[in-house]
Amino acid sequence: MNVPVRANPRPQPSEMPRGLALLRDPLLNKGTAFTEQERDALGLRGFLPAHVFSMQTQVERVMANLRELPNDLAKYVALNELHDRNEALFFRVVCDNIDEIQPLIYTPTVGLACQRFGYIFQRPRGLFIAACDRGRIAELLANWPYSTKLIVVTDGERILGLGDLGANGMGIPVGKLSLYSACAGIHPELCLPVVLDVGTNNEALLNDPYYIGMRQRRLSGAAYDEFVDEFVTAARETFPGVMIQFEDFANHSAFRLLHKYRDIIPVFNDDIQGTAAVALAGLFSALRVTGGKLADQTVLFLGAGEAATGIADLIVSAMMAEGLTEAEAVRRNWLVDSRGLVVKDRAGLTEHKLRYAHDQAPIEHFLAAINTLKPTAIIGVAAVGGAFTPEVLQTMAGLNERPIVFALSNPTSKAECSAEEAYRHTGGRALFACGSPFDPVKLDGKTFVPRQGNNSYIFPGVGLGATACGARLVTDEMFMVAAHALAQLVSQEDLAQGSLYPALPRIREVSARIAEAVAVVAYNSGLATGHAPNDMAAFIHSKMYDPQY
Repeated sequence: MNVPVRANPRPQPSEMPRGLALLRDPLLNKGTAFTEQERDALGLRGFLPAHVFSMQTQVERVMANLRELPNDLAKYVALNELHDRNEALFFRVVCDNIDEIQPLIYTPTVGLACQRFGYIFQRPRGLFIAACDRGRIAELLANWPYSTKLIVVTDGERILGLGDLGANGMGIPVGKLSLYSACAGIHPELCLPVVLDVGTNNEALLNDPYYIGMRQRRLSGAAYDEFVDEFVTAARETFPGVMIQFEDFANHSAFRLLHKYRDIIPVFNDDIQGTAAVALAGLFSALRVTGGKLADQTVLFLGAGEAATGIADLIVSAMMAEGLTEAEAVRRNWLVDSRGLVVKDRAGLTEHKLRYAHDQAPIEHFLAAINTLKPTAIIGVAAVGGAFTPEVLQTMAGLNERPIVFALSNPTSKAECSAEEAYRHTGGRALFACGSPFDPVKLDGKTFVPRQGNNSYIFPGVGLGATACGARLVTDEMFMVAAHALAQLVSQEDLAQGSLYPALPRIREVSARIAEAVAVVAYNSGLATGHAPNDMAAFIHSKMYDPQY
């Protein structure tokens, strides 16, 4: 008899639930797959129909029903219902159908789900910690019934490219943690999604009768910082050693919070560091096609926020590893924001832009910046849909034999260009990566298979490696080795069809390799707990949850 057990129970003993209580526990429920013996032993007789189904048949039934639904939001809701009912089956469905399911539980569908969150909300998942809970956040965290090693937290102020969605942003940490479990095998019981509900400045939400969050303007200034600090302190005390991932905070908060905590506890910001690593890996893959060196590239960013400066910072580090001085490497990275090219004599630059404010005459338009700077790569992270116009793409193709074009904004409506546009307007010569999924493109008798430069290639492996070895900090070196590990897993067959990332069904292999590299850095840097294992690969695989009954 294969009686379900918890991954990491609380220290105090608790009885195994039985009967309806067991069927209503998503971490333990197996539904119609409970065997005859289990039904007798666990008080399930009469609660289930007579036939015992295999997990594989359950997966097939879920997929058959899912494919009958009319749109992606309906599919998102159905998958949420499964997640709330039977976690092992949910993750088996995701793992076995990752290409089809990931876009439904994360980008691009999660953006629409967050916009409609109050309409589709059914059962709470994770913790909603509101501004009115100040002074008792530790009490709220103590209500969580499971041991936790990983928290993904957002304040909902910058959800994807959609802006301030307040408490509706809970869809993001829920989606991220689903990918941690599916893509890297971190047990779902060890994962805690959190929304810090500090209000919203979104008038539509404040007037929406179905909005689930606090109906007030956002906290700001010292009150906001004290609230976040209370949460971080309480989380570390409640769950010793927990790693915290900041997600979809606005620029003015994201950089400050990362810099405040990164050198004292294990935290990272995926929008800054995870995006940087996946973009750098894409550049490494592209350069395998062009034969060039990273140190010889000129990169122009459309966008100057968390993603752009995070990517630029990691590119600078990689260029320095190839022999450039810091000043030389910085000079090869340029930013364009809503006011044009970021230049040194512009007044009022925020701190994160100053490093990339070069001596250059002001240039108002992105196309003019391309003609002036002659970049080898353009990277779109501004969430301005269609910004890579035919003229932009044609100009890049005129300047470069193989122009590098990364349209990384999501959801799809915010993409700088589609895959079809990138290939068509460069004569099929673009080395293209995207932030949202696009179908293969047929052009002049050749089929191109664009792959999504999705952070899910990076953050699950980084989280697995860091939590497996009990890392006390998450460092930039870990993201650098993650980028190298990801790029090394791209095959020549991938490159030949225009794919700069491995096929998504290989994601658990990718995550395991990244986790190994991250853990090695942690042990070598003295940041890990205990002694390094003799077989790092076996050690990492031993920590990976496989959703089976």
